[in-house]
Amino acid sequence: MRNSIVRFFRGELLLGVAEFELETSFLELAEKIGIEIPRNCTSGNCGTCMARLISGTVKLPEVLPPGLDDDLVQDGAILTCIGIPNGNCDIDLIPPL
Repeated sequence: MRNSIVRFFRGELLLGVAEFELETSFLELAEKIGIEIPRNCTSGNCGTCMARLISGTVKLPEVLPPGLDDDLVQDGAILTCIGIPNGNCDIDLIPPL
């Protein structure tokens, strides 16, 4: 059985690949492979760590935090500090505008 991975992009540029770890946020996975993601609160309130989900699925809280709303989620937005990958995911660190 193959392990799941998360690929981090900035636009078309592949920044790195991290092996998926259960209940680990995108922010933590990125840090483990040396990718810096801007952040402030790390609790989903500020939106500083927003990125765009290119492919895959993400576990988000049932009630969205102040840093995220339904419209942003529909545009592919995730907050890397609280977003947990559900298997293979590709993430663009350029957030949807």
